Amino acid sequence: MQTEEKPAFATPFEWIGGEDKVRALVERFYDLMDLEPGYAALRAAHGDSLDNARQRLFWFLCGWLGGPSYYTDQFGHPRLRARHMPFSIGIRERDQWLACMDQAMGETGVPEDLRTRLKDSFFQTADWMRNRGG
Repeated sequence: MQTEEKPAFATPFEWIGGEDKVRALVERFYDLMDLEPGYAALRAAHGDSLDNARQRLFWFLCGWLGGPSYYTDQFGHPRLRARHMPFSIGIRERDQWLACMDQAMGETGVPEDLRTRLKDSFFQTADWMRNRGG
């Protein structure tokens, strides 16, 4: 009889390092959006202040990664596409979001295996969020 080896982490939330690491990732993501000219279209879609977006993405990612369900506890089902419909999201915005998140993951030390998995999941979600062609 073979015994299965227990995975090192039960959830991506644990693998990434918990709330502190998710917070660091979200903070770096929005800092980069503010700082890097290559993310200008993405930044423009967010309005004057990023404070609300920072908090909501933190809450959402905690639960999405398998940690505390802060977002759904407060707002119910995320309904991502419906909540983002008022914003013009095309290929450029999708690609800038993905590049900004990938850069933030790299700069905050997300483990490479997890980063690869998250990039795939983020792409699927970001592509599904598009509401215009270009």
